[in-house]
Amino acid sequence: MTEFAMPSLGADMDEGTLVEWLVSPGDTVTKGDVVAVVETAKSTIEVECFDSGTVSALLVAPGTKVPVGTPMAVIGRAAEPTAHALAQRPTEPSPGFYPAPVRAATRASDAVSTPLVRHLAQKKDIDLSTVHGSGKGGQITRADVEKAASPPRHRVPASPLARRLARSLDVDLDRVRGTGRNGTVKADDVRAAAGEHAHCAHEPRPLAPGPPPTPTSAAPPVRPSVRSRPDTLTTGVPTTRSAISALMTRANRDIPHYYLSTTIDLAAATAWMLNRNANGPVGERLVPAALLLKSVALAARQVPQLNGYWEDGAFVPAGGVRLGIAVSLRGGGLAAPALANADTMSLPELMKALRDLVSRARGGRLRASETADPTLTVTNLGDQGVETVFGVIYPPQVALVGLGCVVERPMAVDGMLTVHPTVTATLSADHRASDGATGARFLTALDRLLQRPEEL
Repeated sequence: MTEFAMPSLGADMDEGTLVEWLVSPGDTVTKGDVVAVVETAKSTIEVECFDSGTVSALLVAPGTKVPVGTPMAVIGRAAEPTAHALAQRPTEPSPGFYPAPVRAATRASDAVSTPLVRHLAQKKDIDLSTVHGSGKGGQITRADVEKAASPPRHRVPASPLARRLARSLDVDLDRVRGTGRNGTVKADDVRAAAGEHAHCAHEPRPLAPGPPPTPTSAAPPVRPSVRSRPDTLTTGVPTTRSAISALMTRANRDIPHYYLSTTIDLAAATAWMLNRNANGPVGERLVPAALLLKSVALAARQVPQLNGYWEDGAFVPAGGVRLGIAVSLRGGGLAAPALANADTMSLPELMKALRDLVSRARGGRLRASETADPTLTVTNLGDQGVETVFGVIYPPQVALVGLGCVVERPMAVDGMLTVHPTVTATLSADHRASDGATGARFLTALDRLLQRPEEL
């Protein structure tokens, strides 16, 4: 039997609020299943289970804020009955205890319940023999007793995001026409009802701001906010900006930045990409961002001194490359979900994963595993026309790569003046973990990789 605890969804997270459980006692779960939704100061994240087994008890009620590491549920072995776990728990509720259901018989003389459920039923004058248990095998839950004590009320089928949005916009769900499956109300239905038709559907793209060479005000990328639009953020934009402000202050206070920049000739990479797109399947066509990101990931593997974390006064190299993709959120704010193993993906795989990751970051469907600390973050303002991006390192990382737009520039090639597509790549690095020579090797490796695109 193991305990599912409030996870740490970022190096700067101290506590979180349980928004909702997606499982009930008696449910069988496997490692990686989404079991809960947790809200932090910066985001609302779907949290996966770390073990396989049967949910024996839920220890924290939705809406409760608890510190990281606080037990939230009990996961028993698959063959372990829930009654065994219940026998190990207190019979009366302690602060934050969310009781597990107990099995109920179909006749009054056979009714079985915990003291808590019996006390609640007695207080509300409910005959347990008349209560239909919604738990596994007919188990009666506390919610069953509460439901039996309340008059029946129509509940509009709606997604959790739509319900939170309706509350924030003061929209009555009973008056909203659902366009989802079986009439389920979606977030867009709520926005339409509130008269908000503002969001255009653009192709997902990685974006992130960065400051001038001596940054003092631009914010580093923050943990992914899967409720990405300002009108869907449970915590609201002011809270998100406060989180960004705290990270920016920490980064500028604690990290001695140094900056390097180089201009990379993309003629070979662009010609190879256009030829590949013309002769390959439409579904596997590439954009320059895919080549740039794959090259950054490979350069990070070749220069591992920039791929890791500064912890307890020393550099800790990462075991693999988790490339943080800085994403601009509609209406403001940033997110930096991690693209795992970008250095080992093929270009079509990376392209597909990039589109999916950015789309879900903006659509509110990220998982906790995708918010784990990236080992190196990339910011890209190329599609905004910015040529040079100097970013602020996101602690505890030790480097950040900035990519500008692809610009046609005059170049001398073999003694002849010509015009080639180029990109300005910058590196912001932590001087405690590396020096300029190491940073120069990274940018040189990035340039070298882009001159041989067929090997990416």
